[in-house]
Amino acid sequence: MDNTAQEKTQSQSQSQSLPYCTSRYYAQRIPTREVRIGNTAVGGENPIRIQSMTTTPTQDIQATVKQSLALAEAGCEIVRITAPNKKAAQALGPIAQALKDAQCHVPLVADIHFLPSTAMEAAKHVDKVRINPGNYADNKKFAVKEYTDSAYAQELERLHEAFTPIVLRCKELGRAMRIGTNHGSLSDRIMNRYGDTPLGMVESALEFIRIAQSHNYHDICLSLKASNPKVMIEAYRLAVAKMQSHDMDYPLHLGVTEAGDGEDARIKSAIGIGSLLNDGIGDTIRVSLTEDPIHEIPVAQALADKAMKLWARNTPTQESPSKPGPDTDAIDPFSYTRNPSHAIELNSLKNNDKPSPSSCAIGATHPPRIIIKSHHPLEDYTTLIQTICKHQIQAKENKLEGLLLDIQTPADLEHFAKLYEALQSVIPFFVLDLSSEIDLQHLETAKLPTTKNAIILTQKLDKTDAHYATQLLQYCRDHQHIFALNAHPQDIQSEIGLILSKMGTQNLILTTQTDQKSAHSDHPIHPTGQYRALLQTAKTQFPQVPIWIRNTHANSIAPEDYFSDRLLESSILTGNLLCDGIGDLISIEDEPNLEQAIPLAYNLLQGARARITKTEFVACPSCGRTLFDLQTVTQSIRAKTDHLKGVTIAIMGCIVNGPGEMADADFGYVGGAPDKINLYIGKTCVEYNVPADQALDRLIHLIKQEGKWVDPDKMQKY
Repeated sequence: MDNTAQEKTQSQSQSQSLPYCTSRYYAQRIPTREVRIGNTAVGGENPIRIQSMTTTPTQDIQATVKQSLALAEAGCEIVRITAPNKKAAQALGPIAQALKDAQCHVPLVADIHFLPSTAMEAAKHVDKVRINPGNYADNKKFAVKEYTDSAYAQELERLHEAFTPIVLRCKELGRAMRIGTNHGSLSDRIMNRYGDTPLGMVESALEFIRIAQSHNYHDICLSLKASNPKVMIEAYRLAVAKMQSHDMDYPLHLGVTEAGDGEDARIKSAIGIGSLLNDGIGDTIRVSLTEDPIHEIPVAQALADKAMKLWARNTPTQESPSKPGPDTDAIDPFSYTRNPSHAIELNSLKNNDKPSPSSCAIGATHPPRIIIKSHHPLEDYTTLIQTICKHQIQAKENKLEGLLLDIQTPADLEHFAKLYEALQSVIPFFVLDLSSEIDLQHLETAKLPTTKNAIILTQKLDKTDAHYATQLLQYCRDHQHIFALNAHPQDIQSEIGLILSKMGTQNLILTTQTDQKSAHSDHPIHPTGQYRALLQTAKTQFPQVPIWIRNTHANSIAPEDYFSDRLLESSILTGNLLCDGIGDLISIEDEPNLEQAIPLAYNLLQGARARITKTEFVACPSCGRTLFDLQTVTQSIRAKTDHLKGVTIAIMGCIVNGPGEMADADFGYVGGAPDKINLYIGKTCVEYNVPADQALDRLIHLIKQEGKWVDPDKMQKY
């Protein structure tokens, strides 16, 4: 290929200099054009639209109609139905008619792969056609081939000819189109020029958009999905930047594909979708769960509602708004690079100078550490001791690392001393969140334990507390504690930051919490933006100081008092920041149930690919192409393999997307035919047409064969 490497490098460099949102510190919706899908409009000033997809065989008209009606009743505003062949496409006609007869006017979308003839038929019956550029009239055989510029141009001409008929058909019939690229289904041509990258995903979509534009067709929505939230976030940011540089304004359909099921899937979806909505990006969303699709709707609605409330705070006025937050942002939003920080050893030595079995470290190359807030009254410390000891004994990977305690009175300090004595060898470190009623005199009187760096002291301060902050930092250094400065970034830029910076960064970490002034200003910094601003300030005054992400009520967008909402809020904040490379500690502080809070913290780190403590599952949400009971099989595989730390297993319903979508997986379990499973190692199929009742055992055999199996009862305990 002529100058390929140079072109790729230049393209990546140019993309990094492109803006993709109004501000990374506050949320303002990115303007897009309005595209009508039947009687529903997407983009423009319309609310975020909720989508889902049927899982019934499309040719089972009655079942598909029933599920579509149930989805619409649950709040789904756009329903997608797969059309894998012409017969399925023809079935879309009676499905659409049956819905109309039932007075249900939810728009229908035909999901098309590979066959242009199927797309041409489906367009007659639905309101929108989804085209996957990697599969539509293109090659995906994982072939390595060098394309000269002329050969690449010839391929584009061929695509132009193949794609033009469906563009003209949609234009003639008034149908919308989604050009939806997936990370795992990029064509060989794209893969060989751009690699398996977000840039490749964007360029693949833009090629098809340019063909549509050549015919003056603009009723287009765009999606760039991946099972890895970091890849997905980067791809959408890059797509927006590229579109803005080419005067394109197409609405964006957001989703994390193959997210799986349960808590893990909701976390990954909230990280990817919520992060982009925080940036003002997104017009319609689908949460892809390997569950009954009706379960997708409340999750999507919650994410959309939070975004709409956040955007409403930043509605543009006639005058140009002043942008809160720093003037610059040192983070590269188009690539994941962890923010550099220096290491701090926690609980590294006991009083007898022997290494502690519970020691750990934060910052540098160490994984982010977890902190869980106790909601037990401190005077009832015996119950808390029993609860924590029981958890630590039973847990394998998901150990409690830091315990956060509210210190409201001097008596709480006395209770803590007894708690510490019992748990000092069980928990690596403790965090004492001091109320405004606690001062240095109380700390001196309490005579806290002086085990090296086993205690982190934090107290919310503002710019008027500069002198006190220096005293507190010095106290921590004198007594071998860590001081966590909890302040607004603007306050750190004032006297408090200037004075503390002169003392150096030893025994110091930074954190922040959204205050009421910020939350209700004309253009408030959202919680994610506040941490971004904190990092920007830290780079100047406190270089390489570790940063602590606090998931609290104050650091939420629109909190509700139940676990599923706390999961979404913490995923949006922590996941977004971790994907930005920010975060050396994270804390879960609103969830009162210890047995829910600890797994949530670890699952957040896993979802953001910041710390892997268990098996990673890539599982498709099922559709009419699925060749086995995906939900049941996924649960069965998870039950047998969930303990395999660092192993990724893909569970795919069919071969249409299977080999490509599981591109990052170590092993693959893919439907090859009814009751037949194809097993993969990486992208290579090693066993064809394995009987379904033998497939799980054969998968485990492959894992053992590759040396990645660990017996659950032999896992090392902490």
